[in-house]
Amino acid sequence: MPVVHRFHAPDFIADGPIRLPDDEAKPGDTIAIFNGKGREAVARVETVDARKVVVRALEPRQPAAEPKVALTLAQALLKSDKMERVIRDAVMLGVAAVQPFVSGRTDVPRAALRTGVRQERWDRTVVSSVKQSGRAVVPPVRDAVDFQELLTIVSTQNAVEEKSLMFVEPSAAMSSAAVKELRTLEGNPPQQATILIGPEGGWDLEEVEAAADAGVTLVTFGSRTLRADAAGAAAIVILQYMWNDQ
Repeated sequence: MPVVHRFHAPDFIADGPIRLPDDEAKPGDTIAIFNGKGREAVARVETVDARKVVVRALEPRQPAAEPKVALTLAQALLKSDKMERVIRDAVMLGVAAVQPFVSGRTDVPRAALRTGVRQERWDRTVVSSVKQSGRAVVPPVRDAVDFQELLTIVSTQNAVEEKSLMFVEPSAAMSSAAVKELRTLEGNPPQQATILIGPEGGWDLEEVEAAADAGVTLVTFGSRTLRADAAGAAAIVILQYMWNDQ
């Protein structure tokens, strides 16, 4: 049974009709629906009108497998289009959550989030990426926090099964013996991990020192400095490869 489109249906049930937002569909189409919590089904479009699309689930469908290591991407706020790209790519690569934060050199003020418009765009980006990637889990983009709040969060989570990693610039590696090479993390994957990626202006030295004091492991990409909007995806792919979690 061919499936053409995937739709997010948070409240779908196995044997009842499900309403979807108006979209490109016509009666008789076979589609896939997912509830955002890991459940997916093949469904058939029953009716379409100006306000809604009504579909009925036909049979369970296996979505793309979720990674074994639940990764949270903690990303310093970037300008709107860049932040959306970071969220899009992280979700496609399988992150369990995205945690925006404000650091010392962040160019985007936290006040810019007060209207909720950005959060709405981020949420739409997440659903779109889940559809495209074949996942059936919709990961949250959490409320933005200050850097010190972020350190409080990760320090309380740090345990045997949890690992927090701050990716720092090569200059930080040269000035601190605490910075590790990525290859030292190969094997023995944790149950959960948080990746800290800084802003376009880089980390303040005080932030790097505070993270180390909070138990965060400092790592680098080697001798190269990556763009803030590219570093997150690179870190996710590298860690998933090293932890055999692809």
